[in-house]
Amino acid sequence: MVKFNQAISLMEAAQESPSLAHLTELTRVSSQRLKLLHTLIPGPLRTTIQAGPIEGTEWCLLVNSNAAAAKLRQMLPALLAHLNTHGHAVEKIRLKILQNSR
Repeated sequence: MVKFNQAISLMEAAQESPSLAHLTELTRVSSQRLKLLHTLIPGPLRTTIQAGPIEGTEWCLLVNSNAAAAKLRQMLPALLAHLNTHGHAVEKIRLKILQNSR
């Protein structure tokens, strides 16, 4: 019997739903990848990047400016090599520039 008025945590909900558990795992892996790259990314640039979605062997980084994206594009080969060296099977990193909401 399911209780509809009982609050459950996000982790409990994720364990109950296979699709939510999969999304939770992808989010964890994406954040883990970004954390792994922090040593390669210059300090001021780190705050402009967020971990984005994973689709197969493609990973997306969310960037808040064109300038940050331009610098990251130059670094992509090194970032890919670092990820693959540490066991993450990433063939492509895609950059998405976030729109400013004014």
